[in-house]
Order: sequence, then C-alpha cells, then structure tokens
Amino acid sequence: MPLNLTLPEVVAVLPLLTVTLTAMLVMLMGALKPQSTTGACVLSGLGFAAAGLMAATEPVGVQSTEIFGGMLKAGNFVDYFVMLFCLAGFLSVLLSHTYVRSKGLAAGEFYSLLLFSSAGMMLMAAAADLVIFFLGLEVMSVSFYVLAAFARSRPTSNEAGLKYFLLGAFATGFLLYGIALVYGATGTTALEGMGIRASASPRMPLFVVGLGLVIVGLMFKVAAVPFHMWVPDVYEGSPTPVSGFMSTAGKAAAFAGFLIVFAPPLTAAAPQLRPVLGIIAALSMVAGNVIAIAQSNIKRMLAYSSIAHAGYILVGIVAGNPAGNYGVLYYLLSYALMNIGAFGVVALLESGEREIAIDDCTGLSRRAPALSALMSIFMFSLTGIPPFAGFFGKYYVFAGAVQAGYTWLAIVGVLMSAVSAYFYLRLVVVMYFREQPEGIVAQPQPLGMAALALSAAGVIGFGVFPSVLLQYAVHCF
Repeated sequence: MPLNLTLPEVVAVLPLLTVTLTAMLVMLMGALKPQSTTGACVLSGLGFAAAGLMAATEPVGVQSTEIFGGMLKAGNFVDYFVMLFCLAGFLSVLLSHTYVRSKGLAAGEFYSLLLFSSAGMMLMAAAADLVIFFLGLEVMSVSFYVLAAFARSRPTSNEAGLKYFLLGAFATGFLLYGIALVYGATGTTALEGMGIRASASPRMPLFVVGLGLVIVGLMFKVAAVPFHMWVPDVYEGSPTPVSGFMSTAGKAAAFAGFLIVFAPPLTAAAPQLRPVLGIIAALSMVAGNVIAIAQSNIKRMLAYSSIAHAGYILVGIVAGNPAGNYGVLYYLLSYALMNIGAFGVVALLESGEREIAIDDCTGLSRRAPALSALMSIFMFSLTGIPPFAGFFGKYYVFAGAVQAGYTWLAIVGVLMSAVSAYFYLRLVVVMYFREQPEGIVAQPQPLGMAALALSAAGVIGFGVFPSVLLQYAVHCF
C-alpha cells in the first residue's frame, strides 16, 4: 500500500525527527571529538529545546488526528507528552554535564542514548497502532538498559543494567504476547479498529486476557506493585541523572500507553480490569511509602517513592473520567519537575564512588544553603504540601477517583501521602535542624544549578497557578 506523505504529516513529526537527527549528530561528534563533553551537551540541549518549542507552537485545541496511514497520531495529546519528554531531557542534559565529565563517561554515547530514548517515548505517545507502540517502547527500553550500565567501572551500575535488561525482557514478553492475543481476538492492531470490534463483540475472553497482558507489560515500566522489585537496585546503580530521567520521562511514556490502552472503547469490553488496576494502585501506594521509611540511601528512598507515585497516578487511570485524565497529565509534568530536581541535587552532591545517605546531609543548609533550599522545595512538593505542584497533582487524581466512585482508593492515597511526610521531611530536618560543620558539599556547577532553579520555578509556578497547565490538559482529550 503506497504511503503518500503530506506537508502537515511531516510537520507533525518534526519534533521526533529533530530529536533523532540530533542523536545521530551527537553520536558522530562523539566519534570525531570524543573529549568534547561540552559540545555534546550543548548540541543535545539545543535538540531538546528545538523539539520542545516545535511542539509548544502547535495550536491549542487540535484534537487527535491519524497520520501516516493510521499508524501515528498528532494533536495536543501528543504535543503535551513531547513537551514533557523534551523538558525532562533538557533538564537531564544540564544536570549531567559535570557528572559525565567528572566520572569520565563517554559524552557522545551518553547523550545520544538519552536522545534516542526520548525518540522512543515520542513514538509511544503518538502511537495509533500497537506495533508502533511496541517499537517505541523497545527503542526507549534498549537505550535505558545501556544507560543504566553506563558507568562501567562501578559494579553497581553493571548490576543495574543487567537486572533491568533481564526483567525488562521478561516484561516485554508479556506485552508482546498480549498484543498477539488482542490481534487474534480483533484481527487488527490498530487502536481505533480494536475499539470498534471490541465494542461490537463485548464478550471476548481472548481479548480480555490479551489486554491484561499488555497492562502487565506497562505496569513493569511504571514500576507498579508487584512488578517493582527492579526499581531500587536499578535507580541506585544507574548514573544519577539517568535515574532521574528514567523515573520521570520513562514513567510518563508508559502512562501515555495507559491512557491510550485504557480508552473507553477498549475498557468497555473488559470492565473487570479496572477494579484489578485499582487494587494494584493501592498496593503500590502502600508498599512504596511504607518501605521508603526504612531507607537510609537517598536514591533508594526516591526509588521506593517512585513506586508510590506510580500508584498515585494509577488512581487517575482507574478513575477513567475527564477529571482523572487531566489529573494524570498534570501529575506527570509536576512529578517530572520535582523528581528530576531531587535526583539532580543528589547528582551535584555525589563525589567519588560513594552513594549519598540521608545522614550525609546533616547540617547541609549551612554548607550549601541554596542547594538545601531547592531540595526542601522538591521534598515538600513530593509530599503533597500546598502551594507546590505536587499537592494539586494528587488533588486532581483523587478528585477524579471520588467522582468515579472509587472513594476508598482516594482515602488510601490521602493516608499514604501522610505517611510519606515522614521520610520526605526527615531529609529536611536533617539538613536544617541537625548540626554538623563538616561533611559533603557540592562544587559550583552553573548548568546544574540552573536546571534545579528551573525545576523549582516550575514546581512553584504550576502550584500557584495550576489552571495554566490544567487548561492545556483539557484540550488533550
């Protein structure tokens, strides 16, 4: 079947093309000038910024339209996620500049993998067909496997890459087998066609099992219980900027898949999956928050926190109503800002091969007042304290759950948010209310501090003016 490209279709995929071409250029620069860390960093940042601006200049109010023969979609939903991925990538590039140089990592390969993983995420968000979604997922996943093990001189990094690869390949098998079953039940992998045929024949056990396996594969990517055991070791062993990027942009891409797969036409044919997902959301919130209390390593604490936040966002998916969908979009962007910021502070504090423990930050406010203030903002937002963006993210997803009749799930979320205050605010207490004149201190890193300041500004700005982001989210559905 011939594919006749039109100018609007090419314009719609310009952000994806920009990121992909930038990745190739960065890889070439790494081969020609392997010592040029700054050049690779600047080029990568420009690529992310250009792609994000292209998505931001799309007119507001454009609903999803199929392009490229029904394989991809364009519209505000895709643009929103493209902007989120590019923002997360841009911040990660700034935070990783000094980290990559100080650790002696290969800048060309590092930044090109960061860009390629973002290209895979964009394919996932724009997918109108499960085959395209799977291709995007694999591009992202393979890049992450390598990035997790990128600090080859550290045994923990090698362990992180191996664990992520083995368990990720196992989860991919579930996803692919689910796609095969869904295809066998409906005769198509196109999402729109699947919805039409599933609605016409609602009693299809093969379709329900296939959709359930697809959801299992997605739950691994968002680190929901019981598919979460890889998260602490992978986040702890990976280079810290990579951990921040994986926990935010990678999670957002998987949740884009949830929003696509859990669209009403598909879930109407498998209503029994929604309560099951509600139980998984509750377990994720409980397990993530309770186990995080016992952590002494900051990266492991943030890893278990990531599991809990996956549960919070799943609450909006379970709700399945407009309020829940808007809440998911708002939450994903606010979570990207505050979690990249938190991992960014850890990256600036790290020196040598030793991981940063919570007690290492004792008295940090006197040695690094700006860094302590920024970390406190991110901890307050992750807890859900107003007027920061994290509070409104939780409010919107919980409100959607109440409207959908899942009040019990919202109650679990509120209670677990209260529990999370212990381990988030413990770090603030250690920094500000305990004395230790000597200890770790961050070296001056202008690009890293600029990224943290930008993240903090977003956390505060979207918290004080949540309607700015929410109004755009309304146009995505």
